[in-house]
Amino acid sequence: MSAFPSITRIVTGHAPDGRSVIWEQGSLPTVVEIAAIPGTLFHEVWATSGAPAPVDNGPDPSLGPLSLPPPPGGTRIRFVDIPPDTEEFLRNGASRMEDAFDQIGDKAASTVKGDSPHPLMHRTESIDYGIVIEGEMTLVLDEGEVLLKPGSVVVQRGTNHAWANRSGKPCRMLFVLVAGSYDPELAAKLAIR
Repeated sequence: MSAFPSITRIVTGHAPDGRSVIWEQGSLPTVVEIAAIPGTLFHEVWATSGAPAPVDNGPDPSLGPLSLPPPPGGTRIRFVDIPPDTEEFLRNGASRMEDAFDQIGDKAASTVKGDSPHPLMHRTESIDYGIVIEGEMTLVLDEGEVLLKPGSVVVQRGTNHAWANRSGKPCRMLFVLVAGSYDPELAAKLAIR
């Protein structure tokens, strides 16, 4: 159960004559708790599968299996409710990350190692806009970290990172992910193929 209000999604569309209409209005159809990280909820809002994105009355792209990264050439928007880190999670969470990232469709995203600064260290080949809606979050990088408060916006450019909730209260963030492609020189340094 989320500590935050439910999210209402309004999807517009076109009537047969081309006039604009409310196509759908209501709760999000896909809200998933990450089993390996109890209390972490992914609220899937929408996704596009390429650019330019088709403007049509097509099917709801938020249905189906959960996937962390956006589709190739596409975008993804979601809210994520993140519970406070616990001592048990910080001590043993790294051993559950393979399962956690497998559940969100990107097992390879986890980069956690024995000396990682946080058990949720991961990387995706995307540009992510992370906005704190409510609560506090700490962005953890290989070198450095920063405390985020409501209204803070992170432009995360495919870097190795984690979201650490040290506040003692749940945090809700909004993420917009845009598919990317590593610069070949950077990819070589990161040992990405």
